[in-house]
Amino acid sequence: MSRYYTDEFKRQVIALRREGKSVADITREYGISKSTVFTWDKQYANSGKFTVKDNLTEEEKELRLLRKENKQLKMENDILKQAALIMARKSE
Repeated sequence: MSRYYTDEFKRQVIALRREGKSVADITREYGISKSTVFTWDKQYANSGKFTVKDNLTEEEKELRLLRKENKQLKMENDILKQAALIMARKSE
């Protein structure tokens, strides 16, 4: 079951880790998994933020943008194909 943690809570956990508290102690005390602590630590080290969007590399951002643009162009292409079929039927 997924739980929501505030950014403030995440910052407190990261601060404890950076002050030398072991990950095992943190996970036991706060009931979170080791992978969660490591993920938060990595995200915060990269950008100072915890959202996936804020932790993307430039290549990942570009890829997302290109995929979005590609999807839009495919949709427009499909619309134009349908319009061409309709116009062809009308001219018969």
